[in-house]
Amino acid sequence: QVELVESGGGLVQPGESLKLACTISGLYKDYDNIGWFRQGPGKEREPVSCINPRYNDTKYADSAKGRFTISADIDKKTVYLHMNDLRVEDTAVYYCVTPILCDSDGGRLVYEQEYWGQGTQVTVAS
Repeated sequence: QVELVESGGGLVQPGESLKLACTISGLYKDYDNIGWFRQGPGKEREPVSCINPRYNDTKYADSAKGRFTISADIDKKTVYLHMNDLRVEDTAVYYCVTPILCDSDGGRLVYEQEYWGQGTQVTVAS
């Protein structure tokens, strides 16, 4: 069993930044990929970014490239998503998930057993 807990969401204005955190506990192995997905109001769930913590291999969806940075602290068992220059269209509930396939689209759900956090709300509004 793996547990993930997201934090760091909030209400910000366009152009501002937020740092999300995903803290992992349980039977997690640091060579399993972890991803951030999001689901905006009235939208389908979509990948944002993913990382392999052991090898620090990162991938981003086009919507995140150049603005978001994913990182991992293995000792703290935490994955971060630094989000800069936030836009109204970034408004969504952000979830972390493991394991996933970490590909050039920012992550893909391919495994039968996945573990999700409860999500953290990010709202970008002026």
